[in-house]
Formats: sequence, structure tokens, C-alpha cells
Amino acid sequence: MSIVANRALPQGYKLHNYRIDRAISRGGFSIVYRAVDDNGTVVAIKEYLPSGLVLRSEGSRVHASSIENIDSFRFGMKCFFDEGKSLATISHPNVVRVLNFFRANETVYMVMKYERGRTLQQYIQGNQGMLPEGLIRHVFSRLLNGLREVHSRRLLHLDIKPANIYIRTDGSPVLLDFGAARQVLASRGNRLTPMYTPGFAAPEQYKEGDSDRLGPWTDLYGVGASLFACFAAFAPQAADSRVKDDHYVSATKLWAGKYSPRLLELVDQCLKLDPLQRPQSVYQVQKMLIAAPEPPKRAFLARISAKLGLSSNGGSRRA
Repeated sequence: MSIVANRALPQGYKLHNYRIDRAISRGGFSIVYRAVDDNGTVVAIKEYLPSGLVLRSEGSRVHASSIENIDSFRFGMKCFFDEGKSLATISHPNVVRVLNFFRANETVYMVMKYERGRTLQQYIQGNQGMLPEGLIRHVFSRLLNGLREVHSRRLLHLDIKPANIYIRTDGSPVLLDFGAARQVLASRGNRLTPMYTPGFAAPEQYKEGDSDRLGPWTDLYGVGASLFACFAAFAPQAADSRVKDDHYVSATKLWAGKYSPRLLELVDQCLKLDPLQRPQSVYQVQKMLIAAPEPPKRAFLARISAKLGLSSNGGSRRA
């Protein structure tokens, strides 16, 4: 029997009460599908399928790629399932809405509300950075409302970056792709998968066995790095590299006169290497964004979508 890694479920496949339409994104840990439930409602379904740990045969079931990977896969699967249960308790317009979660095919699935729009990363790429401050304030002020709700449940995101910030067609943001399962896998010593995104991960995320130092300030480093990317079109120097030889040039120097001093100061504060020198709560960051935001630039979003060759009513989801 031939073995193929990360084979997507085929179109028309019946998965519990859902029928798979197509795979819409793939990542190192999962495949996300567009699917339709028995009532005709379109949903997004994320399948836990970590590369290097599992293989899928020509059927639908998955299995660990080696005896050595069985424990890591099972533990990561449990964390993914627990994450789904936790997210399902959150109903907030700026946090991905988890509708259901279940086990099948020897792995786990998370059913989410299907959103139409584009990632912040796509808009940054389409404009080569230098996004308008009004748009930035609009997106992040609302995104922080969602992140504050997440933190109030004693949860962390751990992978905040422009690719995980989705902007709906009405200009409102939603936070996607929580990284808890990744972080736990890292603590289990899985050698095959990075547990962070260089440039957006805080320095404490690089240290194994240092989970006690993780907190809201860890996510706020990702917020600062994402803001930096909105200006520069790329991430700041990776934190592990900064710890050894810091070449970070402050946002207040790089973009003086192009963005408001208060916004630039916020970025620099969030990107402090010492967690104690960063804002300690989302509320502190929100206070720095209080300056009246301009309305969202819907015409700007439409222009960038057109430049990328994307339709305004399309949608894509990441794994």
C-alpha cells in the first residue's frame, strides 16, 4: 500500500455531518477545508495533520509515521482537541468562532465559521507595507478587543502575526489559528516542527521549559511585530537573534513623520526583549490606541485586493 503524507480528503467526502468541498489551505500542522453541513451552511474545518508526525494512506485514516512519533502525535492531538473546547466557549466578533469539534479518521477536527476576506499579510504584500494609519488603528483596536477576551479566559494565542489576522470584506478583523498545540508539542521535544514564527515570536518562546514566563506580554510582542510589518512589509529581527546581537532600529526613528509618535512608541514598547518592560495587558496597549481612529479604508482594501487579483467576495483560510 502506497503512503502519501498530508493527503487531503477528497471532494465530496462525508465527514460526520459535513461534506468536504475542497482544501483551502495547508500548513505544517493542519489542512483547512471548505465544507457544507447538512443544512447547507458553509463552514471551515481544520484537520489536525502535523507534517513529519503522521501519514495518511490512500484511505482517510491517519497514523503516526513511526513508533517514536506516536506519543507526540497523541499528545498534540489532545491539545488540539482541548484547544477546540476552550475556543468553543468564546463568542466574540474578533475571534474565530469554533462551532464544533470531533474525532474521526484517527485524528481530530475543529469546525469553524467560514469567513470571507483576506489576511492582513496579503494586504501588506499588496501594498508593500506602509499601510494607512487609519486602517491600522481600525484593525488593531478591534483585534485587541478579541485578544482581551481570549486572555480573560486564561488562554494565550502564541502565534500572532499578519497571516493569522483575517480581515473580513466589511473591514473587521478576526484572530485565527491559535498556537497552543504547537507550543505543547515543543515542550514534548518534537524535533520536526518549529513552534513559533521567527520575527513575531517573543524571546521567551524560544526557551524550552520556560513556559512559566509566557503571559499576555508574550502575545503583545506579536502584536508589536505585526504592527512593525504593517509599516515595513517584513518582520523585525528575530528575537533569538536580537538576544545575541540586537540590531533592532526603533520604529520612532524609522518612521518619524510618517506615523503618529504614539503609534510608533507603542511598537517599540511591545518589542522590548525583557517581558517586564513590555505592556503587561491588552488594556495597556488599548489605551495607547485611544486616539480617534479613522474609518476603515474600504476603498483601499478593494484596491489592494484588485492588485492581488483577488475578488472582493472570495475567501481563503490558513492551516
